[in-house]
Amino acid sequence: MSFRIVTDSASDMPQETAAKLGVTVMPIHTRFGDEEYLDGVTLKPREFFEKLVETDEIPRTSQITPYEFGQEFEKWVSADFGVLCITMSSGVSGTYQSACAAAAEYGDRVIVIDSRQFCISLYVLIEYACRLRDEGKSLEETAAAVEEAKKRVHVISVFATLEYLKLGGRISAAAAMAGNLLSIKPVITITDGVVEVIGKARGSKKANNMLMEFIRSVGGVDYEMPYCLGFTGFSEEVLTKYIDDHAARFKEAIKDITIVPVGATVGTYAGPGAVALAFFNK
Repeated sequence: MSFRIVTDSASDMPQETAAKLGVTVMPIHTRFGDEEYLDGVTLKPREFFEKLVETDEIPRTSQITPYEFGQEFEKWVSADFGVLCITMSSGVSGTYQSACAAAAEYGDRVIVIDSRQFCISLYVLIEYACRLRDEGKSLEETAAAVEEAKKRVHVISVFATLEYLKLGGRISAAAAMAGNLLSIKPVITITDGVVEVIGKARGSKKANNMLMEFIRSVGGVDYEMPYCLGFTGFSEEVLTKYIDDHAARFKEAIKDITIVPVGATVGTYAGPGAVALAFFNK
């Protein structure tokens, strides 16, 4: 039985990429004041950051409802497809629970996986699922392989500013002011499905060193598996510098690396100027 891969826009997979890969990316609702947008559909990453820097309030996001998932599942099941739905981490959103509620009436025709990831680390997991599907693996085989592979997925990111963590209530105003004055850059990963600050570096050089140490600590990058770089904001300038600084590490792999503009889910707290790397460890 053929199957469709479904995910949510916390994966930061552009709709154009999803169409080429045969993936449905369901948009998370993002609200600025009284205006509501569909992440990645009616609000592209660049437009999101334009609005973000113009507002004094943090935008609000809401999870995809069981009804919305149900409509998508019904479309594929009624066409005699199975569905593999891989959602953002249940540790930060109720999206997984919404998908499970919608899937309940379809039995084994719909399998839902809690990725325990989001942003570009979910992106690479979706890309891996597509690879397995295209190799001819069944729905059940792909789901089992993804469940196992998700244990090897990592993301590491350096934020350029603490301002948006302050606006989102993640840190105090005093801590943000002190950090910005000292050029403190938080280094972020995802552990057990939730955001973890693993360090605070003073200056870009020390932050980059911390990224490299993290990669070494988990065993290095498996270049046989999907990997990608992400950035927040208006241009790839910061990311280009990151690539130049670490060209020796990526070597030939840098020619084929996927670059992903990060949208609302993480961008709300990262603000512009963040860079991230997602990969499977060896």
